[in-house]
Amino acid sequence: MVQVCLNGRRSAADGAAVPTSPGELARAAAEAVAAGATSVHVHPKNPCGEDSLSPRVLAPVLEAVRARVRVPVGVTTGAWAEPDPADRLARVRGWAVRPDFASVNWHEEGAEAIAAELLEMGVGVEAGIWSGTDGAARFGASPLGPRVLRVLAEVTDPDPATAEESAWALLAELGRAFGRPVLLHGEEGGTWPVLRLAGRLGLDTRIGVEDTLLLPDGRRAASNAELVAQALAQ
Repeated sequence: MVQVCLNGRRSAADGAAVPTSPGELARAAAEAVAAGATSVHVHPKNPCGEDSLSPRVLAPVLEAVRARVRVPVGVTTGAWAEPDPADRLARVRGWAVRPDFASVNWHEEGAEAIAAELLEMGVGVEAGIWSGTDGAARFGASPLGPRVLRVLAEVTDPDPATAEESAWALLAELGRAFGRPVLLHGEEGGTWPVLRLAGRLGLDTRIGVEDTLLLPDGRRAASNAELVAQALAQ
């Protein structure tokens, strides 16, 4: 599986390749799926361009994207979008239009409660395990581990010279990860080395402007679709 991560915490200030509005996200998703992406991860944005978990922000994005693609569509539940764990949980409970899956960063306060609520709502959970955090240890002790959709192994080392080593270390921390599928990806300078490692190991991966704005040769990517096409060519 190659998932496309359409925007992440980036904004329009990062360039035209970053979609923010529901229409832009739907168009970018359709182009990326046409290029070979089989799953979509998106960060819905409020009118100020900030990540939001508000049901009023989430619904138009999901509806617009689903009108253009027929693949699973997921969203973030990152604490930066709603720092207070109780407020974050309330936002998630208020989702009338629900994603197919949502990423939950296991090192964040309140992660277990968010994951449990999503599972009760019938929403798949991507367990986000970041390198350099205690996420792997927390996840290893979680009773929810066997129930997650997949493990999102996120290598936060942006150095292309060391990102692959960091990825191996994270995978070692995860161990068998309750036997769940693992999606391995990097970010910034570490994106392409980690993506190639995922390919060699037969793991799911992802690509998109959330993770990098650059193609493997260092040129700036024109779109998420171009990044997906390059990922499949690696």
